[in-house]
Amino acid sequence: MRRKLAAGNWKMNGTNASLTELTALASAHPTPGCDILICPPATLLSRAADIVPEQIAIGGQDCHAQESGAHTGDISAGMVADAGAQFVILGHSERREDHKESDANIRQKVYAAIAAGLKTVVCVGETLDERDAHNTLEIIGGQMAGSIPDHMTGENLVVAYEPVWAIGTGKVPTLDQIGEVHDFIRARLERRFGEGVGRSTRILYGGSVKASNAAQIFAVSNVDGALVGGASLSAADFSPIITALENA
Repeated sequence: MRRKLAAGNWKMNGTNASLTELTALASAHPTPGCDILICPPATLLSRAADIVPEQIAIGGQDCHAQESGAHTGDISAGMVADAGAQFVILGHSERREDHKESDANIRQKVYAAIAAGLKTVVCVGETLDERDAHNTLEIIGGQMAGSIPDHMTGENLVVAYEPVWAIGTGKVPTLDQIGEVHDFIRARLERRFGEGVGRSTRILYGGSVKASNAAQIFAVSNVDGALVGGASLSAADFSPIITALENA
């Protein structure tokens, strides 16, 4: 059985004062019926890892492909792990766009993360133009093939489907559209890695997930949880999403 995963991506938000949201979240879910992951900015990684109880995992939002070196402002996978993180998000559409990350770049980062003992959340997703051109599955398939290395397992790989046009916009694909992509991702994972890995790898949906639509999204085929942005910044907003996943 795949254990459901509620992941929060704080993006470039949060200061030391924000860590009270983590303790509030832990208090609201002392024995959660799903896995909970929070990915704060790098400045908060070690402090977050120090204060959260074991039922909440901490993750980074990116890592460099190299172990060390002259890369000012970057953080290696080993540094992310050393700060107390267990996961790292890679290939988020904002990184692909803002930093011009290619599938090949992301693939190298995944290699580095696995070598450092981190679990990876690899993001894929189409733009609105690609959706309108009916190229969604082709785009997703290409991103998976290019960004995800061989020999991954259900333990170290999570795939997050985030349609670019739904992130932070309030727009959400129809449930049929979400299901089509998640079923496609599952089939591609099984075909490439075998039935065991393909069925054990968790697939998350991300893009304007909130308490009011979470239950419907979590009822869709092959949706194993969510990668949540803005709503994860507040325990009061994220907690109902976690509860909906626990009840899915």
